Amino acid sequence: MSGLQIFGIVAVAIFFVAAAVLAAAETSLTSITRARATALREEDRKGATVLEALLHDRERVLSPVLLLVLACQLGAATIVGALVQRWFGAEWVPVALVLEVVVFFVVAEAIPKAWALQNASRAALAMAPLVDGLLRFPPLRWITDGLLGIAALFLPEQSGRASVVASDDELIAFANAAFESEVIEQSERKMIESVIDLGDTLVREIMTPRPDIITAPKETDVDAAIDLAIEHGFSRLPLTGDGVDDIVGVVHVKSLVGLARAGKGADPVGDHLSPATYVPETKPGDDLLREMQGSQVHLAIVIDEYGGTAGLVTLEDVIEELIGEIVDEFDKEEPLLATFSGGVKVHGRMPVDELNDLIEGELPVGDWDTVGGLIFNSLGHLPVAGEVLEVAGLRMIVESIHDRRITSVLIRQPRGARLDLQAELAAAERGVPSDATEEEES
Repeated sequence: MSGLQIFGIVAVAIFFVAAAVLAAAETSLTSITRARATALREEDRKGATVLEALLHDRERVLSPVLLLVLACQLGAATIVGALVQRWFGAEWVPVALVLEVVVFFVVAEAIPKAWALQNASRAALAMAPLVDGLLRFPPLRWITDGLLGIAALFLPEQSGRASVVASDDELIAFANAAFESEVIEQSERKMIESVIDLGDTLVREIMTPRPDIITAPKETDVDAAIDLAIEHGFSRLPLTGDGVDDIVGVVHVKSLVGLARAGKGADPVGDHLSPATYVPETKPGDDLLREMQGSQVHLAIVIDEYGGTAGLVTLEDVIEELIGEIVDEFDKEEPLLATFSGGVKVHGRMPVDELNDLIEGELPVGDWDTVGGLIFNSLGHLPVAGEVLEVAGLRMIVESIHDRRITSVLIRQPRGARLDLQAELAAAERGVPSDATEEEES
């Protein structure tokens, strides 16, 4: 065997090893996120600073790696073909190349990439200095930039460089994956989902609706306003002029108590009001939260498209969208959802999308936001207690109505089957009560 043939065999082995290392580098750099690289840097892991810098321009980093992988594959194939032709004849070259592809795929592709995926952080930290060194080698950088320039001639022009942005669904999927991997806890996963969902939640979905607003005329005296606030457990009261559509301001009970102690209990509360803050019912929840934080406002009046009062929303309402219900000794509201052995019982004010999440259902969404609105739209008339309808495979029974408002709805699967949609588990996670006794249908 000549020295040239020995050199060829050594070159093929080198190409195999180089291709395997580069394949691991490619996979590790594409599978790790910038957030993970930042976390590794904050942990003072060796190579994390270089890794984080590389991930700022992943396309520029990967191009030389992919070019070298291709060069190794072609170089190995060329040498193997030449050696086989010299040893066994040209007719064996196709067979040798097929065998080489199989071996190359297993040894220099599948195995290193699988290892890099299983050890993403470790592989990325190990490969970052190597890739950084390749990028600093001028000839390789010049060749890569030149080839990319040629490729750009055949690509359509872009107005700007596309940025890699994760959608809301992808962020939620990341949170679910982190929870399943026991990286974060259930409460942390729910918090992440709530923060993301807040941007898609409109004020009208979290407000106290107009019929439930407790107001006081601006002519009411201070003592009477204090009694009204104590009766309902409120810290602030909206004040009206010519009715609920004419809310002229808001008064804080703490200020009223001070006035009463100063002997001004007979004064009209309208003399001591603060200006009201008005927000449209279509305002996103995250925008409202930022606005309330910036202006130090804890209560806002929600107005509809005609300028009328649609409801009111408090800072507590927005925060509850993030962390769940906040119940104190003054809260007297009925729960929106309770479970029983045959299904769930919900208040008519229960948001449809929230109910879908809880029972993993497919109730339709439309111009309505609540279960009550869905029932009104489906029936086309004012329901009566005991009326039954089926929507999206679920049987709904209007249990009670108060002042033309649906206050209680039983939801079952058709023919009284058990609502096997993990509602009790979902209710337990949210801290809502569960009634273990079977409810009788009307």
